Formats: sequence, structure tokens, C-alpha cells
Amino acid sequence: MNKNTEKKPELLAPAGNLAAGITAFDCGADAVYAGLSKFNARERTENFSINDMSRLIAYARRGNRKVYITLNTLIKERELPEAAALLSELNSLRPDAVIVQDIGVLRMLREYFPNLDIHASTQMGLHNSPGINLVERLGAKRVILERQVKLDEIKLIQQKTKAELEVFIHGALCCSLSGQCLFSSWLGGWSGNRGKCKQPCRRRFFGKKGNGFFFSTQDLATLELIPAFKEMGIASLKIEGRLRKPDYVKNAVTAYRLALDAPELDRKTLGEARKILSNTFGRKWSLGFYTAKSMKKLIKHDVFGAAGMLIGKVDDIERNGFTFKVKRRLHLGDRIRVQPVTGDEGPALTVTKLKANGKLTTTAKPGQECFIYCDKDMPFGGLIYKIGENYDELSSKLSNLPEERTSIDLLIDVNDAKIKVETTNAACPVWERDVELLPPKKQFLVPERLVTDFTASRSDRLQAGIIRANISGKWFLPASELKKIRREFWEWAETNILPQDIFSSGLTGMERFRKDYQALKKAEIVPGSIPETIMLHRSNELPKNRRAVKAFSIFELNRHSEEAVLPSFCPEDKLDSLHRMIEDALERGIRKFRVTSLFGFEVLKDYKDIKVTSSFPLPVCNTQAVLQLQELGAEKIQAWLELAKTNIEKLIAKSPVPIEIYRYGRPPILGTRADLPVEGDIRDSRDNKFRVVCNRFTGEYFVYPKQVFTIPRLPGSVDFYDLSNASWSEKYTSEFNFRAGLM
Repeated sequence: MNKNTEKKPELLAPAGNLAAGITAFDCGADAVYAGLSKFNARERTENFSINDMSRLIAYARRGNRKVYITLNTLIKERELPEAAALLSELNSLRPDAVIVQDIGVLRMLREYFPNLDIHASTQMGLHNSPGINLVERLGAKRVILERQVKLDEIKLIQQKTKAELEVFIHGALCCSLSGQCLFSSWLGGWSGNRGKCKQPCRRRFFGKKGNGFFFSTQDLATLELIPAFKEMGIASLKIEGRLRKPDYVKNAVTAYRLALDAPELDRKTLGEARKILSNTFGRKWSLGFYTAKSMKKLIKHDVFGAAGMLIGKVDDIERNGFTFKVKRRLHLGDRIRVQPVTGDEGPALTVTKLKANGKLTTTAKPGQECFIYCDKDMPFGGLIYKIGENYDELSSKLSNLPEERTSIDLLIDVNDAKIKVETTNAACPVWERDVELLPPKKQFLVPERLVTDFTASRSDRLQAGIIRANISGKWFLPASELKKIRREFWEWAETNILPQDIFSSGLTGMERFRKDYQALKKAEIVPGSIPETIMLHRSNELPKNRRAVKAFSIFELNRHSEEAVLPSFCPEDKLDSLHRMIEDALERGIRKFRVTSLFGFEVLKDYKDIKVTSSFPLPVCNTQAVLQLQELGAEKIQAWLELAKTNIEKLIAKSPVPIEIYRYGRPPILGTRADLPVEGDIRDSRDNKFRVVCNRFTGEYFVYPKQVFTIPRLPGSVDFYDLSNASWSEKYTSEFNFRAGLM
């Protein structure tokens, strides 16, 4: 194992707003993750302005805590300049890392904004060592693992990777494999990959053998697994919940801080932590996908997928509110959600005015008839869940938060006679001072010590940014003398480094991006020069077009196969088997491979004389992603299925690599390792129809729509047809987002 198992994992908390972020730090979180108003996977929450994010970072710095900013959605081609501008602003804010999903954004950070650390989002779907090693080589410092990786698989991964690993320990779970869900998008363009998921997986569905909430998972709660995560050397333990309020953050952080700090997680400590955690008002707890046993019981199809504490049912609706009989105490300031019987997402609100037994009051008690004033449409018979309690909004504390100080980047050089400090992002003189260094006896001065010491600044205006240090020779310097030197430098800096002297490396990076972007040249494709590809199932008839490339899943290769399609999910303990299947494909004479997940590029990198195409469900929405996959060896790249016609056309117009279009097929809109309680045909209350299938090769379940996806040919692109779950000329078809556009 190459991780430090003695170092306690970081406790990472969600921050949907400034109050939640401050609450997390005050309750013991080592770091928080938060999003700005665009390009993050929780656009439905309040999120941060640049000013508030600056104040949160300043608060974190003073307590030696960290802030990670989420940019974890897919970016369309026309949004690239806006994304570059945002990255430039982040470069000035100096968060401790940026969390990304889009491989194109990862490339932009590495190439144009290298001062920002990168964390690969769980939305990248990284679940084995080849994928993790690939993104680490591409610049990611940390990988947030796919949530459907089991504990024993994580142990194997740890032995083969150097990148920091982050895992989820608490909160709501998605049924689908991360970054692959099209369910919400298919039903209206509200993409989970764009932070706008409408959670159709929580709905009630109907099948031949009954109805139920077939895709609604229990919540994750892993207090008892904390010792195992510590022993494995996991870098960060993440609490889910940026849509939740400060009361949730307070309880979750307090409970896990207690478990994490305990020398031994005995029954008493575990009981105390669970009692605190019970106030987070979630669904029934589970160990998620971490164990095979939990995976089999993760979905309780006969239970509403709503989160919270059930307190009543809507009995009557009036113009200005609704009535119900209270089962549990309700107070002004509490938050509730009213769940329709269909399981669809219901309205949520904060209780600001209520009556109990006909009288205005601040509290409604069990057994009383309660009327809540509101102006939202309420479903009759809807179940009312308490999802949060009145909490301190910290208004006084928030109003007095300091602004973030200006960062200066330092290069420190030490030799036997002098110490020099150059401010690399400001037009100012080099500071230097004579110093008398001593020969080392037991310990000597190291660069890391200089970086740590010079980070401490008492300036109200300036703070340390990126610090690099070089030391010529081995020397000893007393701590008192180093402290004196540091103080002298910062006193000098306060007087001699003025705001107009400091320049932003982010602006430089944005200008470089702009020039490179303008210089991109579209790949010129001679019509008919690149044959279409048709993906087949063993039972399919062979295509009449003899020039068409015949693609088959690597699990179903046969004498007609010309291209092998790699799986999108391959657990660590199945990698050797996959390599054997690749060797078998090569022996059959196959030289074309289709990669559906990032790890595939790493698996194939040592094979010579092969041609690689990227394909669904590996998302490519912009030319930065195209360039990255081209650098990894892709000669043809498939555009992401969710994109609208205009998005695809813009991508084709700028791409230096041939763009392939998925034109026909029945793609899975949800895939999961959970043991689903249904197979076959199902429908929802709106008569949307689907089919649930268990893949006999992998054991995963997939949900397919009734309609076949079909779109017209686009000039300048290459065609791909998927007949692995469809046949030609099917009656029910859909253009998905092609005309309507992706939200």
C-alpha cells in the first residue's frame, strides 16, 4: 500500500451556501466543497457568488481549513469561453482544488491554469486503477471514486494507485452509475450531468408483477466503516448534501467528527454518533454499494422514496394554504416537503406562518389540526415530510466575515549566506537578507519547512499563494530565526507590494486559451472516406452495407466482428479477464476498439497498431475534450447523446478529429450495480414506458426507453448505428434533446 495509513482522513462537508460552509467548519469539517452559480452538479441549490466564495475561503484560511470548488458538469462547445473566464476568476480566488467532471475542463485547467489543483469528480465514473492512474497522469491530484465501488475493490485499487482517493460516507445515493444517467434528461431535457436532475428514479413505476419505487435507493450512512476507511489510507471522507441546509450539515459533521476522532469506535461512541445523525431527516440508512449484501437490499421498492420524517397527509387545500393532522411536532422555521402519491418530486417550503386548531401559533403539536400558509400548488393526499429544522442563519457572523486577502506567489532561494524571496506574480524587487546557516546535527532545513513557515501571514491585505522553495546544500536554521526572517519579509511586503503591482496569471491563461481556440482547425472529412459503424448483437442479421464496420461487445466477439466494444464498467478484480479478452480480439485479427470509459485508454495504451474510437457513455461535448482524447490516441470521437443539433454542429465545426454521431439505437438511460426488484416492461404514472434488463455478462441492470433514439444525418460527421438493443424501422422513436436542446 502506498498511502499513509497513519494520517487521519480529511472530513469533507457540503456547503450549499455561506451559512452551511461556516457551520461545517465550526462543527469540525476539515474542508468543504461548494459551487458557484454555473457549471456545477447542484445548480438547484442556492450556491455562491464570487464575493461569498471569497469570504468562505478567507474564513477557511484562518483556520487552516480547505475549500474545493465544484465545476463538475458537462460543458457545451459554445460555453467554453465562459468556462475559461470562470477558471480565470478561480485562479485569482485560489481555492484548494477544483472538482471537475468534463475531461475538457480538466485539460483546460492543466494547460492554462496550472496553479489550480484538480480533483476528478465522481461524475467521471472512475472505478478502477487504470482510470485513476490515467487522470492522475493528466493532472488530477485526487480522484473521487464512483459510488458503486465495493470496499474490497477499493482495497485492491489502493495498492495500484498513487493519487489521493476520496469516498462518500453519508447522504443520498443515485441509483445510476455516476455520469451515465440520462433518465431525467430523457424525460424533458433536465440533465443530471448539467446539475438539473428531476429525480425520476424516485417515482412509482408499474410492471406486470406489481408496482413500486424500483429505482429509489436508501441513503448512505457509514459510521461503522470509518475504521476501515482510516486503515485503508483514504484521503478524504465526503458527506453528500449541497441541497441541504445548515442544520443537516451541523448534525452530519458533528456525528462523523465524533466517529473519526475516537481512538476506538466502541459501541458507546457509535451510539452517540448515530443519535446525532438521526436528526438529519433522511431516508432509511444503508451501507450503499460498499458491500454485496447492502447492494442487494439497497432498494426498498414498497417504500416511498421521500426523505425526511413523516408528519402528516394533506387533507384539504385552500387558496392560501393546506390543512393536515400533525403526527410530529412542527415549528416555525422548519422545512417540509409534500410528496405526491405518484412519487414525483413534490414542492418544498419553509414554514413561516401556521395555525393549530384554528389559532395562530409558533408550534403545532401531535394530534392538532394544522393549517400552513403557502402560495404553492399542493397535491391532495400528498404525504408531508419534515426535512429540516429551524436553524441559526448566522446573519451577524456572516456580515462580519472578512474578504479574502490578495495572494502573492513566492519563490524562496536559500544558500549558506543569503535568503532571497521573489514575488513571481508582482512587479516588485526581490527581497533578500543575509543569513548565517549552521551545519546540521540531527535535522536540516527542508523546502517543505520554508513553505509551511512562509504561509503564515499577519497582513490584513496580503496572503501567501503558491510557494516554491530551493535550498543549496544541507543546513540547520533555528526555528526562532526562521520565524524572525518570515516576519521581516511580510512586514516588507505589506509596505512594498502594492495592488497595482500584482498581476493575474489567470488572465494570461485565458488569453492563451483564446488564441489556441481561435487557431483550431476542423478535420476535413472526404464524404464516404470513413465507413459507418453498426453495433450488433449476436442475434442480429448482418448489415446489407458491406462497407459498414461491424462492432460487437467484447463479451460477444465472433467471426463477423471487426471492432470490439469495451465495457463502461470493469471492477478491479475483473481487469485481468478483460486483458485476456483484448488479447483474444487481437488474435482474431481485430484492430479496432471502441472505448466507452476513460479507463479503456489506459488499458489499451501498450497495444500497437490499433485504432481507437471513443463512444457512449464516455461524454464528449466540447473541443477541449476532443483534444484530450486525441492526445490519448482516439482517431474518431463520438459526440455526447444529450447534445442538441446546434451543440453538435458547433462541435463538428471546430473539431480537429472526425466526429461520429450516434444516429440510431436504444441507449441505456440508467445503469446500476444494485439488485433491482424488477425486470421486463414497466411504465410510470405518465405512461412513459421502459424495459429493465440484467446484463448476463456483468450482472448490472440497465433501463432502456420504449422509444428508439433516432436523429438525421449531420454534414461533416460519421454515422454510428446501435442495433445491440434495437432493430431497424421500429415504430416508437424519439429525437431526445436533438431539437429541444439540453438544459
